[in-house]
Amino acid sequence: MAGMARRPDSRTPSPNLRPRLVATLTALSMAVAAPAQDEAVQDTANPFFQPSSLPFLAPEFDRITDAHYLPAFEKGMADHLAEIRRIADLKEPATFENTIEAMERSGALLSRVSKVFFNLTESTTNERLQAIQSEVAPKLARHSDAIQLDPALFARIEAVHAKRDELPAEAKRLVERYHTNFVRSGARLGGEAKDRLRAINEELSTKTTEFQEHLLADTNASAVFLEDESALAGLDAAGISAAAGAARAAGREGGYLLTLQLPSSQGILSQLDVRETRQKVYEAATNRCCRGNDDDTRDLVRSIAKLRAERAALLGYETHADYVLADQMAGTPAAVREMLTSMAAAIVDKARSEAVQLREFFERKYPGEQLHPWDWTWAAEQVRKEKYDLDEAEVRPYFELDRVIEDGMFFVAQQLYGVTMKRRDDLPTYHEDVRVYEVLDADGSSVGLFYTDYYARPSKRGGAWMDSFVDQTGLLGTKPVVVNVMNIQKPAPGQPTLVSFDEVTTLFHEFGHGVHGLFSQARYPMLGGTNVPRDYVEFPSQFHEDFAFDPAVLARCAIHHETGEPIPDALLAKIQAARNFGQGFASLEYVAAALLDMAWHTLDASTEIDDVLAFERQALEDAKVLHPLIPPRYRTPYFAHIWSSGYSAGYYAYMWSEALAADAFAMVMERGGMNAENGARYRAQVLSRGDTVEPMEQFRTFQGRALDTEALMKRRGLK
Repeated sequence: MAGMARRPDSRTPSPNLRPRLVATLTALSMAVAAPAQDEAVQDTANPFFQPSSLPFLAPEFDRITDAHYLPAFEKGMADHLAEIRRIADLKEPATFENTIEAMERSGALLSRVSKVFFNLTESTTNERLQAIQSEVAPKLARHSDAIQLDPALFARIEAVHAKRDELPAEAKRLVERYHTNFVRSGARLGGEAKDRLRAINEELSTKTTEFQEHLLADTNASAVFLEDESALAGLDAAGISAAAGAARAAGREGGYLLTLQLPSSQGILSQLDVRETRQKVYEAATNRCCRGNDDDTRDLVRSIAKLRAERAALLGYETHADYVLADQMAGTPAAVREMLTSMAAAIVDKARSEAVQLREFFERKYPGEQLHPWDWTWAAEQVRKEKYDLDEAEVRPYFELDRVIEDGMFFVAQQLYGVTMKRRDDLPTYHEDVRVYEVLDADGSSVGLFYTDYYARPSKRGGAWMDSFVDQTGLLGTKPVVVNVMNIQKPAPGQPTLVSFDEVTTLFHEFGHGVHGLFSQARYPMLGGTNVPRDYVEFPSQFHEDFAFDPAVLARCAIHHETGEPIPDALLAKIQAARNFGQGFASLEYVAAALLDMAWHTLDASTEIDDVLAFERQALEDAKVLHPLIPPRYRTPYFAHIWSSGYSAGYYAYMWSEALAADAFAMVMERGGMNAENGARYRAQVLSRGDTVEPMEQFRTFQGRALDTEALMKRRGLK
């Protein structure tokens, strides 16, 4: 099963617009004209203009139409700015309550519409939503700047910050976060510098939106169409049926369509026996957005990188990476590079040893033929079969999606945290594939709502992620409404959804983000849930991945979809034994992408990049991670994490967080594994804290000591 190792595809939530104005690219505009509403969309009819009437303030998807968004954005911007203006213009001396807490209460309408809109532009977009996004993106940036660069407002924040030691611990941390965010957003800049910063932010918001649209379009356009079923040799019946269904959905009857995932290495390559088909899929994936067509992103990424570097210089930082990392656990680009390069040699050596194995097999299979990148995962699957007698086609029938969810993920939640998941078919959703569950605590009280949206569709961007429609906050009395999104190929009607074990671990990964949002117990919105540093937010998600390998979990969810027989112990043993197989490939493609991210974002503002792909190659070569058979997890033109999804100078965070997760999971196993005591400690000391306590302090409190990276090396099979 190529790709058994978890690969980072998830995107963590978009920051809440109300509190996290600094962190988000989706803030709104000061210079907004009066709403030009459709006649059909008046104040009383727009579902965003009042809080939802549904339980937990869940979005009223049965009432929301595309025509509602723009009027709600415009009114939300105007209302929010008026609220902020009243705070800034107060005559009374600044206090925590009349300044910081008042800001936390502001922008309710803006938050409601933003959370729905930006979730849907990624999970079920259309031309109308894309047009609205293009129109509103620069307004979002201007609105954010109007608040963060307001001198009167910042003066009040500084006054409260000067007396922060008089406040309770959580309130003090909130003040410090506000002050830091405003300073990092340019509150101390002079007039001309502020004007330039506003222009940069507006231009960046437009260009990152354009990148997202071009990537989705070219990913869909690059799907591989095949007329003859023989070209699909190696796929099981469910895979062939899904390809036929994808072709029909695209209006291409009588053939098969292999749609593309976000990463360079497509999961389906491990199954396709026909080399020509593998080559077509691989080249379609790795040539996205650099084909010289209208969706080529190379000019965009050059411009985005240069604008980010200029903004960092304005704010007093040497590079964009220096700016980003100053507010993360890592601290500096040097610390990130040290962490990545310290492992690179061992990773490259392991990848080379894997390549030797694969070439030996390939020579036996195709005498005189050369192993190519599109052959790697297929050859790895064949070697895995030989070495561990493990065949993915043998494993998939035991992992039916609904059973994995309900008897796997939800079982873990019950065992660790005492919660149960109650299906809520009475609540409206934004797509027929979406399900809703109410999360009930051990005492029967409601924790929040959990939405699942797991099937791929052309209107959804690639990858997997968690987000929220409503955030938990004690101040406002709201409970969390979170969503997990993936891109599992939907089978033909009447066929079961069988998933790979890699997809199983991704389900658990995203559920880890989900419980991080669901179990939040913060008072203030800015500090709640997953509003933590990028290099900490992946800790709970990667911690939960390892429970997918727990024998007690597999005994419940690994059941043959036809016979009802549990997965044989011998097959389970093979899965466990094969866990570290292919870690050279998985680790190298990840580290290469993380170092490529750092290369782009450690450029200074004066550097001109003429050839994007040449720069990419040189960066990988300089970092000693250029491998002829293993491309980076994402190549520059389709590296959505760093150009449109908030991970710029932050892709390293997966491995940084993985070190925390591996160490914590090893400790939990030493203390009895999946039980209520361990779950209660993790929920109380990590999942509930959000950013109310400094992240490394949370980890040390839970772990009882400082981080030890030994478990990470073992988890990756590098030691």
